[in-house]
Formats: sequence, structure tokens, C-alpha cells
Amino acid sequence: MPVITRPHTSFLTTRWTHVHAAKSDSDEGRKALADLCDAYYEPVVTFLRFEFQDADKAREFAHSFFANVLSGGAFDTADQERGRFRSYLLGAVKHFLSHQRERGQSVKRGGDAEIFSMDETASAAHAIPDATQLSADAADAAYDRQWALTVLAHAMDRLRDECAAQKKTALFDQIKPWLTGDAGHGDQAALAEECGMGVSALKMTIQRLRQRFREHLLEEISGTLDDPSMAQEEMRSLIAALAA
Repeated sequence: MPVITRPHTSFLTTRWTHVHAAKSDSDEGRKALADLCDAYYEPVVTFLRFEFQDADKAREFAHSFFANVLSGGAFDTADQERGRFRSYLLGAVKHFLSHQRERGQSVKRGGDAEIFSMDETASAAHAIPDATQLSADAADAAYDRQWALTVLAHAMDRLRDECAAQKKTALFDQIKPWLTGDAGHGDQAALAEECGMGVSALKMTIQRLRQRFREHLLEEISGTLDDPSMAQEEMRSLIAALAA
């Protein structure tokens, strides 16, 4: 029985061309499906937590949904909002959820489909409010927020990989708080001394890495769109989702 682990998966694998490839019965199609399921696992679970008001049940249903997709369930039965794959996937989840409720089935992990595992990557920073106090619209908003967090994480992973290829992993790890805003107004002079460089050189390095992070982020976003020219608009949506 195949097991899907959670490798570093670029959101570039979610281009619509790959979505179409995922519908084919081929090695390429099966790999595209696996990449899609892996990349969007956490946003789907976040949405389902609002639907079920139970984290364990949400993960069980998410496994059932993705197992159904991997075993031949197609995305094309869902309403498709052309352009944004995140909206397309959310429609597929809602369609599957509605179908299961209509049939009155108790969806349990495994079922008749293949089982696969993924690491538990959600953290306290990604926690969402009590679902009993929120509406269906809030469930969609939570899905969008987790999507945004996931895109940001993938872009940051790509930047770290780039630094690792240049044998600058340690430097990246030291500078990362200034890239994510976690450092606030920390002591850059102390960090510069720790890194063995001048303050001016450190500031230039931080500025360069911030620019590369933005470039990676735009590439990740473009990979989820039918029309890459919509990337700036989608970037604004990402920022709005995080601010909500």
C-alpha cells in the first residue's frame, strides 16, 4: 500500500496544466495528484475543522477526501472558479462533503480507499478560533488564511533551500527573524558581530533576502493561477486573508 510522506512540495506543481495532468491515468497524473494533495492538506483540514467542530474528525475526513482523489475521484465534479486553484479545490471539498452527507455515510479514515500519512504540521501560530462561534463564511475565510500561511511557508522554504545551496544555511537561520517580522527592532549590531560582518553589510543582506523572498512568493502564487498576470491581485488577497 503506497504511503505519501510530506516532502518539500512547491506550489508550482499546482498549475492548471498539472491539474489537467492529474486527471490522466498515468505516472505523471498520479504524481501530480500526490503533489496537489500534499501541498493543500492543511488548508483543507482548517476548513473542515469549522464544518465538524472537531479537529480529529476534520483530519479523518481530509484523509478520506484526498484518498478518494488519489484512488480516482476527479476534481471536475466540483464547481470551478477559473483562475484560482484554491477556490477550485475548496469547491471540490464542499462537493465531496455534500455528497457524503447526502448518502448518509459515516466517513472513517481508510474506508475502501488507500491510506496515506502526512506529518502534523499545524502549529499554535496557525490555530483558529472555536468553530462553534463562527459561520460558514468564516470557515471559508479560515481556509483562505491557512492557504496564505502555507504559501508563505513554501516561499520561505524555497529561500532557505537557495541559501543552503550557497552553504549559507546558518546565516539564513540567523537572519530569518528579520525576514518574517519576528525580530521587531532587534539589535542588528549584535547580530552583525555574531555573523562576522559589518552592520551595513548585514542590512544589505537582509534587504536582498527580503527581495528574494518576495520573488519566491510571487512565483508560488503564480503557480496557483490560470493567468500568472493575476499574481499581484492574488498577493493582495493573501495579505487580506492574513489580516482578517
